Amino acid sequence: MAHTSNTTISSCLLIIVQLFFMWPAKTNAKIPAIIVFGDSSVDSGNNNHIETIARSNFMPYGRDFAGGRPTGRFSNGRITTDFISEAAGLKQIVPAYLDPAYNMSDFAVGVCFASAGTGYDNATADVLGVIPLWKQVEYYKEYQKKLRAYLGDTKANEVISEALYATSLGTNDFLENYYTMPQRRSQYTIDQFQIYLVGIAKNFIKNLYNLGARKISLGGLPPMGCMPLERTRNLGNGNECMESYNLVAVNFNEKLNGLVMELNKELPEIQVVLSNPYEPMLQMIKNPSSYGFEVASIACCATGLFEMGYACDRYNLFTCKDANKYIFWDAFHPTERTDRIIADHVVKTALSKFLA
Repeated sequence: MAHTSNTTISSCLLIIVQLFFMWPAKTNAKIPAIIVFGDSSVDSGNNNHIETIARSNFMPYGRDFAGGRPTGRFSNGRITTDFISEAAGLKQIVPAYLDPAYNMSDFAVGVCFASAGTGYDNATADVLGVIPLWKQVEYYKEYQKKLRAYLGDTKANEVISEALYATSLGTNDFLENYYTMPQRRSQYTIDQFQIYLVGIAKNFIKNLYNLGARKISLGGLPPMGCMPLERTRNLGNGNECMESYNLVAVNFNEKLNGLVMELNKELPEIQVVLSNPYEPMLQMIKNPSSYGFEVASIACCATGLFEMGYACDRYNLFTCKDANKYIFWDAFHPTERTDRIIADHVVKTALSKFLA
């Protein structure tokens, strides 16, 4: 009899211990899920599963990721949205929707529809044959159906309305489209093109709102003139930052901020914020040593001047040993450490109302 009661007590204790470890994961989460749209700054591997050269599913990408493996993130490790998910008390990574290694139990708390090389403008996605923004929204609609089947309507609707929607787009619209393709330049001045993009951003957010989204983070542009690729091209100015590109980023971010204020007035119960990486990133580039960085002007990968994607070669002797000393991983994308600093900044500022 004593043996039976001891066994019962042990079983009860085991259940209590298991519940104790399960409980914090539920109560610590500030939001039920993070849902991501955008470009290579937040793509966690969707491009691995489409026909495009805009990929990073090979070494040295991911060399500092858990298990030292490439995931399709354009980084040596994790990216900003992974860190935001972790800060929200959710998982440490946000999986790519097209990755068959994950299922709805993973996607119910975090899912990424982003595609490297895309933009607001459909013409931007056409350049490298990647997933346009409208298609990301179609995937999201499909996801909603799967979420309702998985959680039931009531719970799924709660996740949809309480989730944080994080977007990061726009850089490619300028660098891969406007400044490289003559068509848009013949149609629009740079200011008109920005207004055109903001119109697309507005429709996109209204679409999300009509699908149930209420908490939305609109990502601003970084100082894109300071990317190593643009500095390499700026030969006539001693490889300094391309100030004209930075000015475009500042102007575009101001227009996005105006859009945020407009939408918050216009749409009942919506909460839109601008998560703007521009200033913290510029400060890092101007004063790398005060953030513990050693190199701001060139990237870790290969020669650090123009390589990204397939030109970032694991066997290149120039590829740096310690990415933590570099602000940029390849000529276009930050290192994991830079992304962590940016994520910390937006979590404490723009996202604090959702995650506090």
